[in-house]
Amino acid sequence: MKFFASCAKGLEYLLADELSAFGAAKATATIAGVNAEGSLADAQRAVLWSRLASRVLWPLAEFDCPDEEALYNGVAAIDWPEHLSPGHTVAVDAHVSGTAITHARYAAQRVKDAVVDSMRQHGLERPSVDVEQPDLRLNLSLRKGRAVLSVDLGGGALHRRGWRQAQNEAPLKENLAAAVLMRGGWPKAYHAGGGLLDPMCGSGTLLIEGALMAADVAPGLQRHMDRVPSRWRGFDRGAWEVLVNEARGRERIGRAGLRPAFHGSDLDPRAIANARENAEVAGVAAALQLRVLDVGALASPPETSGLAVCNPPYDERLAADAALYRQLGNALRRAVPNWKASLLCGDAELAMATGLRAAKRYQLFNGAIECALIVCDPIAPPQREVPDEPRALSEGAQMVANRLRKNLQKLKKWRAREGVECFRAYDADLPEYAAAIDVYQEADGARRTFLHVQEYAAPATIPEADVRRRRNELLAAAREVFQVPAEQLALKSRERGKGGSKYGRFEQRGEFVHVREHGALLQVNLFDYLDTGLFLDHRPLRGQMAAQSRGRRFLNLFCYTGVASVEAAVAGASATTSVDLSGTYLEWCARNLALNGHAGARHQLVQADALAWLEAERAQYDVIFCDPPTFSNSARAEDFDVQREHVRLLRAAMARLAMGGVLYFSNNFRRFKLEENAIAEFARCEEISAKTIDPDFERNGRIHRAWRLTHP
Repeated sequence: MKFFASCAKGLEYLLADELSAFGAAKATATIAGVNAEGSLADAQRAVLWSRLASRVLWPLAEFDCPDEEALYNGVAAIDWPEHLSPGHTVAVDAHVSGTAITHARYAAQRVKDAVVDSMRQHGLERPSVDVEQPDLRLNLSLRKGRAVLSVDLGGGALHRRGWRQAQNEAPLKENLAAAVLMRGGWPKAYHAGGGLLDPMCGSGTLLIEGALMAADVAPGLQRHMDRVPSRWRGFDRGAWEVLVNEARGRERIGRAGLRPAFHGSDLDPRAIANARENAEVAGVAAALQLRVLDVGALASPPETSGLAVCNPPYDERLAADAALYRQLGNALRRAVPNWKASLLCGDAELAMATGLRAAKRYQLFNGAIECALIVCDPIAPPQREVPDEPRALSEGAQMVANRLRKNLQKLKKWRAREGVECFRAYDADLPEYAAAIDVYQEADGARRTFLHVQEYAAPATIPEADVRRRRNELLAAAREVFQVPAEQLALKSRERGKGGSKYGRFEQRGEFVHVREHGALLQVNLFDYLDTGLFLDHRPLRGQMAAQSRGRRFLNLFCYTGVASVEAAVAGASATTSVDLSGTYLEWCARNLALNGHAGARHQLVQADALAWLEAERAQYDVIFCDPPTFSNSARAEDFDVQREHVRLLRAAMARLAMGGVLYFSNNFRRFKLEENAIAEFARCEEISAKTIDPDFERNGRIHRAWRLTHP
């Protein structure tokens, strides 16, 4: 069965992973929630155990709803005595969009009327309304003329854990606090002996949520106590009791072993009093060390490792002071330099004001407020010692250095004219030094220069000692020319193994760097993956598409990290849609959009097999970018071969292209052959490969091929 779990925007991918861990057969992130597939027991487990979900909705009916009469009739057609016992109470939450029905409260009233009339027609007692603790809470979603009526299995908002008695101004919701903790690697840090520190703890939300996570307490256990969350007749009470009994057993063990490793402080004595009261109700007061203290006087906790978390003030109700953020960053660097930090800041500028270098950045929403979550690991990286005297380059390294300088001089005017900050500086120019060197200029902060070096596999006839020597000479030359320390150079080196060469293991630094292209700010990760998140060879094509997207609808298929979508949005696209099967890449795309202030409903992210989605989609787009992989054999979709499937793919894409629109198709399969006769049946096609290669890729003009397609 399909069900839906809603959440705050920015938590979708975490929630999808959480539901999969609970046993859901499938969990796909969408805007502000996750579409899941599983049993009723899986959904009830989410009600009890999800730390991230706002609601868990089990659908009763789905129907076309062009007007209020159709809404009433669709609800009345449900056999309500199967779902609601006589004398039970009901409440309806409604969410509507579109022109048919524009008022949510009116829609909720019509649903309630249909339920009441149906019960009366069966000769049963009329149900009354209880908006606080109804026996059956219903949820109506009405979008694009389609209505879905669901049971709210949790009976209300799941972020309410049941322990909050007192709160300060602008409190942090518990499910958002859980996301801050999870992104920071809690409770893994706790089980490794670490502590949790919040130097601006307010009413204690992050500390209490962290303590309950460490103690393995189900977040719904105290919320529901001895009352089932819903008295819907379809609710499986037996399964619920089994889940609750298991959770109570885990709770007893977890609370008994909970260490006093939670340290909180705040300048406001009332905040500390509220935190103590909440911790008492939550049953974790003995584990929390709370003090009235200014952040500038922060002391080091006894634990040598751990996670620092904080939700400093940032909205119109609380002053967002950049100086306070700087004071927070300085205090953490001094008190816990080797710890990890997960800080929920008001925006990117306030995050930068901390002075901390973020390894990862996420966009989250605290209600309607868009926030920036930064994760720093460690808080204060050790400074690398620089040798007093640089070593002289060998003859081979000097030869590479000379070629690098020659290439930089050749590209200098073009880079200045086009504003290019990320580019290819070397591509096996000297055959015995077979590698590509790409340069990434940091767009903010210290404006550091990073080098991404991809070593091509050497022939088997070359001795391993020569391979290593040439590699070291190449790296020495690159560092000399660009004056970069070793930690700013990423090497992707092929190693020989059974079955041929393969790439060796990558680092797991989790470090994202901001770079800029065509006015867009982008995240790249140079160390953890084979690719960085930015295909440099597509730079000209992205610029061309962005220029054509102003005021138009842009579709990005196989979108990867969504760079083309971001640049189209920055150039003024009226809407963008980005499709990819990978949740990791879509999350990366979401961060890229957020960095440029283009999050929201106009910029949709779709986790799906691009070809299957295309053939089911009905919307029209003005500019389409289709850059498929050569081959894919994902477990979540049918095998894809670009040579075999490209005609079917392009036919489906052209069906979505608006009249007067343009489709750009590219791939990097060296032996690819376009079936021109088949494509001529539905599109006018022109190869534009040569026009999409910038000067830094002239040595490798076959790095990709590209075509421009329009309606005949």
